[in-house]
Amino acid sequence: MSRVALALLALLLAAAPPARAQGSTPLFKYGKWVLAAGALGLNVLAARAHDNADTYFHALEDRCAGNNRLCDLDPSGRYGDAESEALYQATAHYDRQARRFLFGGEAALAGSAAIFVWELTRHMPKPDNIPFEPEVRSLRYGTGVGVRLQF
Repeated sequence: MSRVALALLALLLAAAPPARAQGSTPLFKYGKWVLAAGALGLNVLAARAHDNADTYFHALEDRCAGNNRLCDLDPSGRYGDAESEALYQATAHYDRQARRFLFGGEAALAGSAAIFVWELTRHMPKPDNIPFEPEVRSLRYGTGVGVRLQF
């Protein structure tokens, strides 16, 4: 789907009124699941970026272990060898990317958890179409348990 179609779908879901028994708009009802899936996806991307950073860093370590002169630093703090510097910059790039994905994933997870808690703490009216419901009463010498049938 294109971004315009997704934006239109989100707008329609947000504008749809909730059914009486439903309690919340589709934006919140399905949005919490979208955020949870987004958190999972962003954490998978973060793990992938972290693995890429590790690959480049291990290549740099192997390069330095083979010949220490390739990893000498110049006065500015950069590697004197261009290939060693490129490996270090690739490592730093993927580390920054992993950090951004992790922050995004944690923000999505926090948003999803907040919507879950908000929906659980809201007062929900009982629907009229429950055919029977258990009833518990506190009696003088005990507790009464029964079922109320509505016709």
